[in-house]
Amino acid sequence: MSQNRDRDDAVRTTGGAGTGATDAGTTRDTTRDATQGMTTTPPTTRASGGAASATAQTQDLAARAKDQAQVYGQKATDAAQQAKDYITDKASMVGDKLKDLQNTDVRQVAEDAKQYARQNPGQALLVSAAAGFLLGILLRGGKRR
Repeated sequence: MSQNRDRDDAVRTTGGAGTGATDAGTTRDTTRDATQGMTTTPPTTRASGGAASATAQTQDLAARAKDQAQVYGQKATDAAQQAKDYITDKASMVGDKLKDLQNTDVRQVAEDAKQYARQNPGQALLVSAAAGFLLGILLRGGKRR
């Protein structure tokens, strides 16, 4: 604790353990009158326009939140449009493939499969094993006993 003497023999105390003169690392001036032995704390002044400042900060925060909401809304709209375009494109591709399959002869598809199996026997075996596995799961209902 440090003590400084003023002209009027008033002792100014700043900081010190157990004095209550410190508040979270900051010091607060208390003046002790040498004649009366009482400690007084100078009155603190409130920042002028505190309510107006809080209102301005609230309005600024609301404006920034509104801007961010608009930005995120636009991003969501763009993403939805991209998803719609992607799905439309893929649906048209599936529709084209179905039309191609409807126009093909079943005998021709079987002949193409046989020809592929003769050219790539390893892949044909793996594909048939995977198809059998999936068919077994579907028929059994996914239940194991």
